[in-house]
Amino acid sequence: MQRKAYVPAAVALLAALLAACTGGSGDGSAQDDKAGGTATSAPVAQPGRYSTLSDACTVADHDQLDALLPGLKLLTDEEQREKAYDGTATLTYDNDRRSGCRWKAESDSASDQLYVDFERIVSYDASVSDDDSAARVFGEKADAADIPHDGAVTSVGPNTTSSGSPSQGSGAPASGKGSKTSQGSKGSKGAKGTKSPDGAGHSGSGSPDPSPGATDSASVLPRLLEGLGDEAYLDDDLSPTQQRTVTVVFRTSNVIVTVQYEEQPTRTGTVAGSKEMQDRAQNLARQLADSFEG
Repeated sequence: MQRKAYVPAAVALLAALLAACTGGSGDGSAQDDKAGGTATSAPVAQPGRYSTLSDACTVADHDQLDALLPGLKLLTDEEQREKAYDGTATLTYDNDRRSGCRWKAESDSASDQLYVDFERIVSYDASVSDDDSAARVFGEKADAADIPHDGAVTSVGPNTTSSGSPSQGSGAPASGKGSKTSQGSKGSKGAKGTKSPDGAGHSGSGSPDPSPGATDSASVLPRLLEGLGDEAYLDDDLSPTQQRTVTVVFRTSNVIVTVQYEEQPTRTGTVAGSKEMQDRAQNLARQLADSFEG
């Protein structure tokens, strides 16, 4: 009979211990919540607008190529001419990350080459967006080309270029590169050529360009461009052999597009004119930018 008196006491003791454990656990959780102990995932950066790329060899039609490479129209063999229009694709291991194409044509007055490159930037950092990564790559390219970011910015309009006002947050390179001057050297890259966008000489079309004094040299200097993608720049190099290379690079979201246009005159004493080559390269770049928006 005495043993029966102890049973309820034992049950009551067990119930009290269980209640104490449950209450302790609840108090701890509440404290964790108040202290921010509950883990929250960091926001993931948004992917870029583009997940694929066009075939670079298909982006320019015959009329555009004829304007840049006059020698194409001189090819009499139809099969050879069509092959020249098709261009030569550059080697790539992932067409949705990189696509490039090169065209070349010879004429009596010059040898012309055109290169178009699409590069889709992907960020491997969850906290950095594809667009931000592409903007960083664009800035590095502009810095490597010594593009000044403290001077006038040129607006890209239909079939023309004109001097504009300084860019207001248009994606200018971050580093403090000094301004270039007409006929100035490219500093450490002087071996590559001279910044000489003076408009002198002749273009591959055979028509004379204005004399240096008749062209506003500031309007053809390497510079940032407005109205072309999210941000853009133009570079212009003249090599010791008188080969002129005009490069237009622009970024649209997470894709960087490069248009490189080269002309080597075959006649001694002639120089490919800056303005005409720059206008041609910018026209193609603008049409490519429009195709991304379409």
